[in-house]
Amino acid sequence: MFVSPMLLHKIDQPFNDELYITELKFDGIRLLLSKFNDKVRLYTRHGNEVTALFPEIYENLDLPNGTMLDGELIVPGENGAPEFEAVLERFKSKKSRHFLQYCVFDILYYKGKKVTQMSLLDRKNLLGGLEFDEKRMVHVQWIEGNGIPYFNLVKERGLEGIVLKKKDSKYEINKRSNSWLKVINYSYLDVLITGMFKKDNSFLLRSINEGTNIGVMEFVPNQERKYIHEKLRNIGAKETEKLIIFNEGIKCNVKFRNWTSNQKLRIPSFHKWIS
Repeated sequence: MFVSPMLLHKIDQPFNDELYITELKFDGIRLLLSKFNDKVRLYTRHGNEVTALFPEIYENLDLPNGTMLDGELIVPGENGAPEFEAVLERFKSKKSRHFLQYCVFDILYYKGKKVTQMSLLDRKNLLGGLEFDEKRMVHVQWIEGNGIPYFNLVKERGLEGIVLKKKDSKYEINKRSNSWLKVINYSYLDVLITGMFKKDNSFLLRSINEGTNIGVMEFVPNQERKYIHEKLRNIGAKETEKLIIFNEGIKCNVKFRNWTSNQKLRIPSFHKWIS
């Protein structure tokens, strides 16, 4: 049984509000876990069943029939921080030896009863009554309010971000709701735009200091794209089969999630122009 999960709105800055709870935003893969008719099923947020990929998560799992959980599948690193590349590797191959954890933060069904209309805090209390093997499945910890100090701690530790949720929020199936808000801990870097791929109009990025290619930027507002094309008229470019290579790099500042293991920017997007 699959239910399309509730999604989060993104905001730029955290806030303190006792009407909200604050959780860590886990850097992993969103999964729904259901148990109906004595059969456990795992689904991605897009409805793809992946039960067979992660048997270690639900082996010997003692859940009541008619239960559905929402959470994030992660690979905890040496310092406990989730490693996104590792969980992707494990997602692609069962031969990967990365240790998995399923971090559970909500419950949609309990003993066959739909509980999405209950308040978040009531669902948290219901979820807290379920016992897991806390090695493979863990309850996500949360605090009341304190979004700003929590986010500052996340930045110090280089984690992905936080989630702020209204205490009285219902679980809104298949909706991106303003009751759940995410604040991403972005990093920022000055880079050079040195080319554009013809296939999808994404931009090649190069390090200003080292001169190495450090990623591909897809997220550029239309107004900034127009600026790049205007600059090209002056600096010129040459073409290959797949790429338009600028004769001169265009400087800008980008925001990104983190550095990948092969020294590329993860999900870079345009932030501002620099002179």
